[in-house]
Amino acid sequence: MGPTASVRNATARARGATRLRIRVATGASSSAVVGRLGEAWKVRVRSAPERGRANAEVTRVLADALGLAPRDVRVVAGQASRDKVVEVDGISLEDAERRLASREDRA
Repeated sequence: MGPTASVRNATARARGATRLRIRVATGASSSAVVGRLGEAWKVRVRSAPERGRANAEVTRVLADALGLAPRDVRVVAGQASRDKVVEVDGISLEDAERRLASREDRA
């Protein structure tokens, strides 16, 4: 992690936000948190990656899994990539990890 990333992460922590790495699979038959993929959480969404639809669905799926309002979850990096960084307000990293693990799609 370079110095710029450290500054961004410190700023996020100072505001009480948590950052999560996400890997997105679009065009799925259902939307869900699938599980861990290395350091990232894998999320599948039904929406196609066009005009921000998949990003909007990712924020809704994560907000639901974390028990937060959609306005508290936003994509801050990777808007046009399947690898994203999502910033979440109102929850610690430990709580976010625990809640996502409990919502993993076991199908």
